[in-house]
Amino acid sequence: VSLILEPKQLQQVSKDPMNQVSQVFEKYLQYVKRFSRYKNPDAVRQFHIILSRHQLTEFELCVLGNLCPETAEEAVAMVLSLKTKGRAHSDEAIEKMLNDLSLVKRFE
Repeated sequence: VSLILEPKQLQQVSKDPMNQVSQVFEKYLQYVKRFSRYKNPDAVRQFHIILSRHQLTEFELCVLGNLCPETAEEAVAMVLSLKTKGRAHSDEAIEKMLNDLSLVKRFE
């Protein structure tokens, strides 16, 4: 989200110097930056590519990306739908997914 908001902040200031960025926008941007896990746009793309291979919903993708669980057990506790009937992911598949994500984060 911070990668999306930062350019908007610059656009608002550059269009009209008299138009100041609202305090709400500034606080929101600061909050997002503080809790942002991925700072590099390429890492965000890689993260999305890795998780999209596993046919996750947007909610599942966001939770896993924001909370960065380290084990399959943690991931399932956070996202119960990973184990729902008809599309349940094995613990091994979840572990592989998490390992791939940790590599992206490590090399960011």
